[in-house]
Amino acid sequence: MRRMSAAQLAAYLETASPLLLDVREPWEFDICQIDGSINLPMAQIPQNMMRLQEAQEIVVICHHGIRSQHVIQFLQQQSAGELINLDGGVDAWAREVDPAMPVY
Repeated sequence: MRRMSAAQLAAYLETASPLLLDVREPWEFDICQIDGSINLPMAQIPQNMMRLQEAQEIVVICHHGIRSQHVIQFLQQQSAGELINLDGGVDAWAREVDPAMPVY
């Protein structure tokens, strides 16, 4: 598992197109999200493994980076592709990259 800060991920996204997997609940995703991310709540990860295993690279996103670490541990056991955790989650993204993004 690789880890990236919000600033590192923003720079990385200028040249790469990983799957941005937001594992928060739909109500959280409705408040704010990183452009281009898909919402797949943590509890729905196991039944969507085929879809996730097709991705070469996945950035896992949550509110602060804890749930995403748990999802990455699970995905590693399932032999998913390259996995990246967004340190600090969408909260760090809002504070460091997109100050206009709502926080909660």
